[in-house]
Amino acid sequence: MLRRRLRIVVVLAAIGGVIAGIALTAKVRPERRLPLEDQTAIKAQAKQKQLDPALIAAVIYAETKFVPRESSAGAEGLMQILPSTAEFLAKRSGGTEFSTADLAHPEVNIAYGSYYLRYLLNHYGGEELPTIAAYNAGLTNVDRWVAKAKEEGKSLSVDEIPFPETRAYVKRVLGAEQAYRRLYPKQLGME
Repeated sequence: MLRRRLRIVVVLAAIGGVIAGIALTAKVRPERRLPLEDQTAIKAQAKQKQLDPALIAAVIYAETKFVPRESSAGAEGLMQILPSTAEFLAKRSGGTEFSTADLAHPEVNIAYGSYYLRYLLNHYGGEELPTIAAYNAGLTNVDRWVAKAKEEGKSLSVDEIPFPETRAYVKRVLGAEQAYRRLYPKQLGME
C-alpha cells in the first residue's frame, strides 16, 4: 500500500514538473521566438518609405533573424543586400557616395532594404506577394511569373511560384509579418 502511494506521489510530481515546464516555456518572451531589434530604424524607414513596419521586420527575420552576416552569394547585413543592388539603389535614390562597407551598419542596411521594398511594391502596383518573391528571386523571374499568371487570367499565387526556396521564403515572410503585427504593435509604432 505504501509503495503504491509512493508511486502515485512520484507520478503526480512528474506530471507537475511537466506542467510547470510547459508553463515556463509558454511564458518565454516573444522576442526569443521572434526577435525584434533596431525598431527605431525600422519605424523611421517605414514612415519615410510608406511601408508596413511589420513587413520590414518580417523580411529581416526571414533573411537573417536579426543577425547580420554575409551570404554565400555576397549579400550583406540584416536585409541581405547585394552590393550591386545597393549601388543601383544608391544611384536611383540620388546618393553620391556609397561604400559596400556601409551595408554593415543596420540603419544603412535597413534604409537600402526598405527603399528596395518600396521600389518593388511600386513596380507590382502595391501587391505584397510578388514584391516579397522579387526580394528573394529577383525582378526578372517574378515579372515572368506574374506575366504567366496574367495570361491565365489570374494573379500570382504562392503555390504557383516555381522556385521552392522562394515559395518557402514568401510563406515565411507573410507568416512573420502577421506575427510581428500581433506581437509587437507598440514597438513597431502601429498603435
